Order: sequence, then structure tokens, then C-alpha cells
Amino acid sequence: MADRRRINGPTGTTLPPVFAGPPAQGPSKTKVDGSRKIFLRTGVTPSASGSAYMELENPNASPGGLGGSTRMKLTCTVHGPRALPRSAPFSPHMILTTHVKYAPFATRQRRGYLRDSSERDLGVHLETALRGAIIADRWPKSGVDIIVTIIEGDQDRDASDYQQEADWDMMNVLSGCITVASAAIADAGIDCVDTVAGGVAAVVTKTGTDKPLVVLDPTSSDHDKVHAACCTAYLPSRGEVTNVWFKGTLPGNGLALYNELLEKSLVACQNAHHVVIKTLQDTAQQQAQSI
Repeated sequence: MADRRRINGPTGTTLPPVFAGPPAQGPSKTKVDGSRKIFLRTGVTPSASGSAYMELENPNASPGGLGGSTRMKLTCTVHGPRALPRSAPFSPHMILTTHVKYAPFATRQRRGYLRDSSERDLGVHLETALRGAIIADRWPKSGVDIIVTIIEGDQDRDASDYQQEADWDMMNVLSGCITVASAAIADAGIDCVDTVAGGVAAVVTKTGTDKPLVVLDPTSSDHDKVHAACCTAYLPSRGEVTNVWFKGTLPGNGLALYNELLEKSLVACQNAHHVVIKTLQDTAQQQAQSI
């Protein structure tokens, strides 16, 4: 009689499974003057005052491939404005608190459950970018919490030079955090002077050319070298910049490249701003039809 509590191995010989490798990377589909497609939706978290979810397209992912069709995924929730505790000192304006955290599985290297220095830096830059857009004087002695969770980072998990790509990934992540937080703030009904949007431009060098190029929404795995990158938070209707984060070293004529880099990052901000406005208009139209 066979032992039903024991799982016996196969009687014959077996071969280890062989898995298919990642699809071969073809030429980059990212255009120099074009931004990647953005999917944005608001009202994804009913328990929050406002929420938004955003995906950024992966231009080099094959349909049904291992990498999926998207590269970066973020979600944002806004809690407030709500009254501060009685023990808190009086504040004539609203207290803004931002919290940016990678999910443990968001990157190739597993993240911890406590925020590290890079996540705290992202939170500081996000607070600076949003503070210039929110009309904080309308909510005295109140606070609002903005929490951004990075579900999937903008990284190629099959890249050999992973650490270098992870450094440039923070620029794209900050741009996405600004855009998704702006949509969530609008969904929460918090008054702003304008809808802020984030954009990134980078100075890169492609194969076979020594002349540096300025590209929008860069993916570091598509280029031989990324010299510098600039992430900008922009208010298009007012023509104001609320935050600029520059990283890297510019080759050759640095001033001319810096001006071009900043202008291209503003173009990326305007492209993201169009997506935010279109999403908010569609949401308002759906709510009006449901009434």
C-alpha cells in the first residue's frame, strides 16, 4: 500500500526546465523630440480625499514580453486638508507633508520597508514642486498628507550596468511623482494656482556618434552614456518653474547645452500637463453624466 502522506519523486530521469531568455533589444523606439505615452486615472482610492494612478510607457518592450508594456507605475493618495491637533502651534497656512516610498519589489534590488536617503530626497523635491502651486493660505491650521508609492521603477531589470541606471532612474521617478501628485491634488479639490507637471530631459550619446543629443523622457538603457539630466516642475499657464533638479556633467559648451536641456524639459512638462488636463476633464464629464 502506497504512503499517501509522502510525495514520491519520479521513477525515471528528469531534465531541468529551460526558460526562454529576454527578447532581443532592437533599435530604440524613443524619439529625440517625443515623449513616452502616459496613462493616468484619478479616483482609484475611494477612502482618500484624492488619488491618482499613472503608468509610463516602455518604448522597447515587445508585446507579451517579459518586461511588459509599461516601465514605470506610480500611485498617489491625498489625505486632507484636515485640522491639526490642538497641541500643534498655530499656522496661518496649510502644512504640506510629502512621503515617497518605493515598494519592496519596485526595483531589481529589493527595497527595505524604511525610507532611505534617496526616497527622502524625492520627498523633499516633491514638496518643493507642489508648494509653489497650492494656495496654502486658504486652510489655516490644517494639514494635508501626500503619499506616493512607486510600484515599478523606470529601470531595465536585464541591464548589466544596473547601478548606473538606477541613479538616472530617480529623475524619471521624480517627474512621475510630480505629475501623479498634481492629478491627485486636483481630484481632492484643493485649490491651486495652476496644475503643476513634471518633465525630464537628458544629454546622451548614441552609438556611432560623438555629438551629444538632448532627448525627452530618457531611458538610460537606450543610450551608450547619459551625461546629464534635468527634472523640472512647471506651471504652464503661469509660465513659472517651481523646482529644478540637475544632475551630471555637461560636455563641451555647457551653457548652451544647459539652456537647451532646460527648454526640452519644459516641453516634456507641457506634454505631461496636457495628459493631466485631459484626464481631469474626462473625470468631470463622467461625474456629470452619472448625476
